[in-house]
Amino acid sequence: MLNSDETILLIEDDRVDIMTVQRALKQNEITNPLYIARTGLEALNMLRGKGGLEKISPAPSLILLDLNLPKMSGIEFLRELRSDPELKELHIIVLTSSNEPKDRAAAFEYDVDDYIVKPHSFDEFTRAMATILAFWE
Repeated sequence: MLNSDETILLIEDDRVDIMTVQRALKQNEITNPLYIARTGLEALNMLRGKGGLEKISPAPSLILLDLNLPKMSGIEFLRELRSDPELKELHIIVLTSSNEPKDRAAAFEYDVDDYIVKPHSFDEFTRAMATILAFWE
């Protein structure tokens, strides 16, 4: 598990999916600080402390990234993140509704740690979150 002081950044624009992640974390007894960005651009600003946003400090131990985001897609976010010397080593798990092979391939080009297609039921989502978090044990 993550140490209790390690943070998680969720980059997700869908309100229902945000609540589902929050519920799944709670169900898995994960109480780590959770930051939420609704766009890739907002996430970059949070990671850099720009755009009037306070910098997430320490940097998140885990980023959960949706690919279908407004303003800046998840792939564009990955491209920008991996080109930043201060952020390029962050751990990212793609958590998206896209099961497209081209999206999966594009994400892995940017060294994501895993690619998980969002399950449809809450129980499956909770199990998926448990699997994600077990990766950090």
